[in-house]
Amino acid sequence: QVELVESGGGLVQPGGSLRLSCAASGFTLDYYAIGWFRQAPGKEREGISCISRSGDTTNYEDSVKGRFTISRDNTKNTVYLQMNNLKPEDTAVYYCAAVPALTSRVCRILESYYIHWGQGTQVTVSS
Repeated sequence: QVELVESGGGLVQPGGSLRLSCAASGFTLDYYAIGWFRQAPGKEREGISCISRSGDTTNYEDSVKGRFTISRDNTKNTVYLQMNNLKPEDTAVYYCAAVPALTSRVCRILESYYIHWGQGTQVTVSS
């Protein structure tokens, strides 16, 4: 059974940091590009970052650029999202998603690109 499980969410004060994890089971992440998305209350889900199969290519949405860093450890079958300098507007449910990638150095921050999704982890930024 193919499954993605996000973890690492929680409550943090503005300016704080969290590291989200996206662990895969039932398949090997080596052959997949991974994206991170989030959905704030009352808003549509938005893409924020992605990483290619090889890890050579990473992309970020403008609102998180310079604050968030995506990385992967294929030996642990896990992708991470390091989030620094968190702001109240980062409050959302965060999802990771995976797609088999024929090209090792491509990823897209596009919801329709991905076929496997996790259940999400809540991140709340508040004082």
